Amino acid sequence: MFVKICGITRLEDAKAAVDAGATALGFVFWPGSPRAVDPHRARTITASLPPFVTAVGVFADQPAEYVNEVASLAQLGAVQLHGGESSDYITTMNRPVVKAVAIRDGLDLDAARIDVWPSRVVVLLDAHDPVRKGGTGRTVDWSVAAAIARRRPIVLAGGLTADNVGDAIARVRPFGIDVSSGVEAAPGIKDHGRIKALFEAVHGSRISARS
Repeated sequence: MFVKICGITRLEDAKAAVDAGATALGFVFWPGSPRAVDPHRARTITASLPPFVTAVGVFADQPAEYVNEVASLAQLGAVQLHGGESSDYITTMNRPVVKAVAIRDGLDLDAARIDVWPSRVVVLLDAHDPVRKGGTGRTVDWSVAAAIARRRPIVLAGGLTADNVGDAIARVRPFGIDVSSGVEAAPGIKDHGRIKALFEAVHGSRISARS
């Protein structure tokens, strides 16, 4: 399973996530986030990653030229867009795109809001928060997420922890998961014990699914 640990700001946290089994690491370049990281610092971290781990840059309503420049500087393998970016905006990206789509509490997600994104765009489902743009620690409606996952591969985010990730995977059947606050000691500071516990829970859920 694709597992991304997001909000990386320190080299030691990146190494802990990779050692635990992360297939991607997220670096937030939106300045409004408490997990924001300088592109040059991110480059120092991404330069140390093994070739099978993807560095993903997280942006929100920022100029396309800036996003592409940071993607090149920080050696990103993909960009994750958390704002109101349009399908036309996505065509200007020089990297593969992950598009975050918010699920509002108590509301079904209109199919058109998902289907507007072409199949080459990976859809990530997260809790709705127009201010923080993610990393809220709030879970999404898994029944809505599951309905979407039956139509196209999705990455599930929003409040995932070692305690609930097994249930989330079993109910939603996502292509992958994205975790930030659920493995933190503080915003941008990862708890290595929580990272290890998360991957143990993910591994356990996969064994249960096969048995």
